[in-house]
Amino acid sequence: MDFKILNFTIFCVNNVAAYLHQSAREVYHKMQNAGMIDGYIVPCYDVLHSFSKEYIIEDLVSLMKQRGALQ
Repeated sequence: MDFKILNFTIFCVNNVAAYLHQSAREVYHKMQNAGMIDGYIVPCYDVLHSFSKEYIIEDLVSLMKQRGALQ
C-alpha cells in the first residue's frame, strides 16, 4: 500500500472514530470486517481524498450502516 493511501486510511478511521465517539481500533476492525478498507477506501482513494472531511465521514458512516457494521 502506498504511503499516501495508508495516511488517508488512517485519517478516515480516526475521523470516523471521533465522530462515533469510539476508539480508532474498534472502528478499524468494524471497517475491516465490513470489507471497507480493501474494498472501498483503498480502491476509491483517488476520488475520496478530493472530498471534504465532513463528506468523507458521512459517506463512510453511511456505508458502515449499509454493510451492517453499525446499528
